[in-house]
Amino acid sequence: MAGYRTTPAAMKNDPIVAGLMNSLPKIVLSRTLKGAAWSNTTLIKENAAEEMMKLKAQKGKDIGILGSANLAASLMRQNLIDEYRIMVNPIVLGEGNPLFGKVDERIRLRLLRTRDFKSGNVLLCYMP
Repeated sequence: MAGYRTTPAAMKNDPIVAGLMNSLPKIVLSRTLKGAAWSNTTLIKENAAEEMMKLKAQKGKDIGILGSANLAASLMRQNLIDEYRIMVNPIVLGEGNPLFGKVDERIRLRLLRTRDFKSGNVLLCYMP
């Protein structure tokens, strides 16, 4: 994300999202990155669930996970996700990663709300 959100093109094409993404605090969980150069970014390399428990215990804003099915599955197993927000984009790719791969048991979700967009996208919000 940093490769695009920090560019002049991102600021021109989507200034609100780019501005927020560049200014908000970010936490990157990675075993392979050596460092995180994006502004306001903290890198966590080990003990993701333990570190997320510490973050959740702090006062402040909500924590969001963007684009990591493996991380989400890992945090699901630890009961660390309070709400699931799933954006359905009406494109059929024919391949890809499962949304909730590597989940060991069935987790029932309760629909909280939906929001549809002019683009055809639909946001589904669930809680466990």
